[in-house]
Amino acid sequence: MAQTQSDLKEATTVTATEAGAAATAAAAAEGNNPSAIFPSYARYPIHLVKGKGSWLWDDKGNRYLDFMSGLAVANLGHAPDKVTAKVKAQLDELWHVSNLFHIPQQETAARKLTEISCADVVFFCNSGAEANEAAIKLARRYHQKVKGTNRYEIITFEQSFHGRTLATLTATGQQKVKDGYLPLPEGFKTVPLHDIPALKAAIGPQTAAVMLEMVQAEGGVYPVDPAFVQELVALCKEQGLLLIIDEVQTGMGRTGKWFAHQHYGIEPDIFTSAKGIASGLPAGAMLAKEYLRDAFSPGSHASTFGGNPIVTSAIIATLETMQEEHIPEHVQEMGDYLVGLLKETFKDQPFVQEVRGKGLLIGIGCAGPVGDIVLLGQKHGLLFVTAGPDVIRLLPNLKVSKEEIDQAVSILAEVVAAYTSKEGN
Repeated sequence: MAQTQSDLKEATTVTATEAGAAATAAAAAEGNNPSAIFPSYARYPIHLVKGKGSWLWDDKGNRYLDFMSGLAVANLGHAPDKVTAKVKAQLDELWHVSNLFHIPQQETAARKLTEISCADVVFFCNSGAEANEAAIKLARRYHQKVKGTNRYEIITFEQSFHGRTLATLTATGQQKVKDGYLPLPEGFKTVPLHDIPALKAAIGPQTAAVMLEMVQAEGGVYPVDPAFVQELVALCKEQGLLLIIDEVQTGMGRTGKWFAHQHYGIEPDIFTSAKGIASGLPAGAMLAKEYLRDAFSPGSHASTFGGNPIVTSAIIATLETMQEEHIPEHVQEMGDYLVGLLKETFKDQPFVQEVRGKGLLIGIGCAGPVGDIVLLGQKHGLLFVTAGPDVIRLLPNLKVSKEEIDQAVSILAEVVAAYTSKEGN
């Protein structure tokens, strides 16, 4: 079972006020009065009230080892010190002025992002979906306003996930996210991943760009084959297409490089980032090459909140922490350790069929549904998530220790054994 606060004697505590507030909210949600929130989320029956590092606490004082990281958002762990300090300092100075004014923190954050990547220019927004939407708009506008062509189609791949705006869910290669949202916007084609003939057949006179994830995280944690990537890059150059890389989940060190495409030795025209970029504050970024600068002329695209002083302070502190503590290198080391330990632990467990991924984005392919295993993990004090019905996805924070990995894998082995010991499993 999840460990209690009294057993742990941790410096981080859950106050009576925090626990009471969470309990009150839970009671309201579960009582006679229905929640005032749309029921668009299937929520777990846990009310988390505090987090520090790799650990979360609920309103009952139970402690959980967090291998979800808020879906790859809390990349430096919960409440990282430098980010906390910088955001608190900014809160006393200035919150918001709009992008009608120069924002020094935005300039600094953009410069730091270009220094760690092949990009030259950055557009800040509030989420991954908005970053991908900006990438789609930039690709279209470049062809139509800069190149003077009528290219607008974006080619994406089956099992991809690019967001939930109308454009990005249309770009997504999973039918389930499109249910009930017809008619979908025009201008998107989806082809099977790793199928060069299908890709070539999809390219036409209106094709503007190809959009790709280097690891299909939501689609099952499938890294893209390097040979396919090289063929894709050559095809884009040959056909005059822009290459867009969706790094919303794979960026900011998650795979052991600052951005996952750096493993493949390529330089995309456009790529996107969000999730871990601001350590939990809502932020996204669309990054591009210099020759695309003029496509986003004044008035062509905007975001009211994007890149405000608060979130860009968090971005700066996140990047500084990652540089000072050599986080991408640590991720590579811990990712190799985690994969090796998982393979050794489950080598004789037929229910576990494959361990795959890059860095600390790990998928465990199983022989059947894993939803009940997720719930068992919660009861044993370990939080993780799925990537499809039969894939366990592990997303520890990027500062995770070997001791925490050992503990997580031990718990996971216990709950998989308990699940498979049931009749029929």
